[in-house]
Amino acid sequence: MADDLLEHIAETVDTVEGIEDASLNQGVLEIHCDNGSQIVVNRHAPTQEIWVAARSGGYHFRRTAGRWSDTRSGETLSAALTRVLAEQTGATVRFCV
Repeated sequence: MADDLLEHIAETVDTVEGIEDASLNQGVLEIHCDNGSQIVVNRHAPTQEIWVAARSGGYHFRRTAGRWSDTRSGETLSAALTRVLAEQTGATVRFCV
């Protein structure tokens, strides 16, 4: 499930203006922004979570009640990805994850 999710995110950001490159390799998605910053989204199998690292911080998402939610704030993975991409690229991207 996590691998399909990462592939979906990679396909979504592949055409976003402000993103130089997005590469998915062995469960780690690296998003390289035109401004030199980076966002990393990866699966963390031991905890069955998706982790996101961005300029604004690190986030852990666990699947509960049919959606991926941040373990601290409750923010959805979709909302968090939209937010961190806007912060780092200025682009508005909507995710359905």
